[in-house]
Amino acid sequence: MRLPWNRRPPAVVDASPPEDLEDETSGWDAITAAMVALHGAPEKRHVAYHPGVAFGSPLQGASVFDAGDHWHYVTYGLSELFGPDPDVAPEVSGWGIELTMRVVRGTDDAPPEWPFGMVAALAAQVRETGWIPAHGSRADMQSPITGYPWNRAGVQTGLTAFAFVVDGPLGRIVTPHGSVTFMQAVGVTEGERVLMTQSTTDEVLAVLPQVAGLPVTDPGRA
Repeated sequence: MRLPWNRRPPAVVDASPPEDLEDETSGWDAITAAMVALHGAPEKRHVAYHPGVAFGSPLQGASVFDAGDHWHYVTYGLSELFGPDPDVAPEVSGWGIELTMRVVRGTDDAPPEWPFGMVAALAAQVRETGWIPAHGSRADMQSPITGYPWNRAGVQTGLTAFAFVVDGPLGRIVTPHGSVTFMQAVGVTEGERVLMTQSTTDEVLAVLPQVAGLPVTDPGRA
């Protein structure tokens, strides 16, 4: 699938996950619990997207967790965070997915900024077109996946497409509002994307760089 990526990411502000809100947060809490169970520690950083999903933002927020040798990002907002949507099938929470991204760790102890913008750009495509990435699907960004050069936080790279796989260690969870599948976006080159159309996404990812048996995004490899 070809997607228009000549857009700027939504405004991102430093924030903390919601606490003591009047609305219940069981959907949000289920996502956080899955990530904490996997990494054993709270998020390294959380950002909010202004002005929020209720006012047109593609996501409510995103967090990044320290996975040791890589950074693990997760979105909040494609599923129902605060309460069930009466217009959505009760067995599925919202769009039925949240996005993740695993990015190799560099020499800097701080997680890179650009994934926060790119997961929001992907979420915007879901909301605007109804396209829901499934395991094995691909999205041709037609430009660097970091948003370079229009994203000030982006870095130059030859990775210009995303492949999507179920984030294995997270998989699918059941929240009070329905099921949520964690779909991992993996950065690939145009040549690798073409190879995936000739074989399968899984076959190509299997021979690309991995960390602990998991596909990761490394902008510096291309």
